[in-house]
Amino acid sequence: MASTTSSKKGSKLSKIFLRIGFTLFLTGLALFFFSFYRVLWQETKYNLTNLTNRTNLTNKPIKPIDEEFGIVIPKINANAKVISNVDPYDSKDYQYALTKGVAHAKGTAFPGHAGNTFIFAHSSVDWYIANRYNSVFYLLNKLEKGDKIEMYYKKKKYVYEVSEKKMVEASDVSHLDPLTKSGSVLTLMTCWPPGTTLKRLIIQAKIKTLDK
Repeated sequence: MASTTSSKKGSKLSKIFLRIGFTLFLTGLALFFFSFYRVLWQETKYNLTNLTNRTNLTNKPIKPIDEEFGIVIPKINANAKVISNVDPYDSKDYQYALTKGVAHAKGTAFPGHAGNTFIFAHSSVDWYIANRYNSVFYLLNKLEKGDKIEMYYKKKKYVYEVSEKKMVEASDVSHLDPLTKSGSVLTLMTCWPPGTTLKRLIIQAKIKTLDK
């Protein structure tokens, strides 16, 4: 009798542990999905767009979301509003800004002006709030030297050309320097790999043309 009772208790415990394990698995799967589904979505859109362009042999111009301050990167189909003068050292400030667009670092230059224009989109801790705009820069790694980046500021268009791409440590803030000897330059930054804060991916570009 004791053996039977013990066996039943063991069976119940096994079922409980099995349910707990299954619940934890589903929770982990859900967290992974909500953290990275935009990465997968952006990658899928990029591949489909490239396939369509190769088939149709056309590249339609992208109308900027905001001509007062916006960014368009044709190669990766990125199009976002830029929130100006965001403190990159104040988590509360930039996390809020990233719910509305990508961020322009406070103290750095504006497009078309001498100096370094620094635009960033951190991978958010609050992924359920700011994930939408962080995903704008998830495909920055696709950019290569010579690719075009369009900046819009006060209804003027400034075209930059990628000159460098590199990976830096999360603690490296040297690229936030607003001064440069190269005239008007543009620096884009995002966390890398997407959805983490391990490294920083930096894209630097030099101004080529502007619409007056």
